[in-house]
Amino acid sequence: MIESASNSVTLRFLAEPSDVNFGGKVHGGAVMKWIDQAGYACAANWSGQYCVTVYVGGIRFFKPISIGDMVEITATIIYTGNSSMHIAINVQAGNPRRKDKVKTTHCVMVFAAVDDNGKTVPVPKWVPETPAAIEMEHYAKKLMALRQDIEDEMKPYM
Repeated sequence: MIESASNSVTLRFLAEPSDVNFGGKVHGGAVMKWIDQAGYACAANWSGQYCVTVYVGGIRFFKPISIGDMVEITATIIYTGNSSMHIAINVQAGNPRRKDKVKTTHCVMVFAAVDDNGKTVPVPKWVPETPAAIEMEHYAKKLMALRQDIEDEMKPYM
C-alpha cells in the first residue's frame, strides 16, 4: 500500500518468509531494497520525472525486523537542489496485531531527476514550513558538507 503527501510517501506491507536471513530475521538487503523503492517513489512523485539514486548514506539498522511484522517505510523530501532531492527514510516495524511500531532503520538518500536521455532536469523547490521541516533541512545541509569533506579526503585514493 502506498500513501502520499506532497513531499512524503509511505509504503506498508508485511515482512514475508522469503525476506528471511540466516539468523531468522529480515535480511538487511531486503530492507535496503525497500528503502530504495520508497525513496524512488517519493522522488518521482515530487519531481514528476524518472529519478536515479545518486547517494545512500549513513544507513543505520537499529533493530531487526521479524517475519510477519507490519513494515512501514516513510520517505520524506528534506532538501532540494536544482535537480536533486534529499530524502530522509525511516523504517518502522511491529506486530500487526498491536498498534505500536519501533524504528528499525534510518538513512538519507539523494535522487536526481532525469529526462529520457539521462540528463538531469530541474525539480520543484521544496520549502520547509514547520520548525521540524526546517530542522530536517539543516540536517540535510550538514550531511552535504560532511559528504564533501569525505569526498575531498578520498580524492588522492580514487
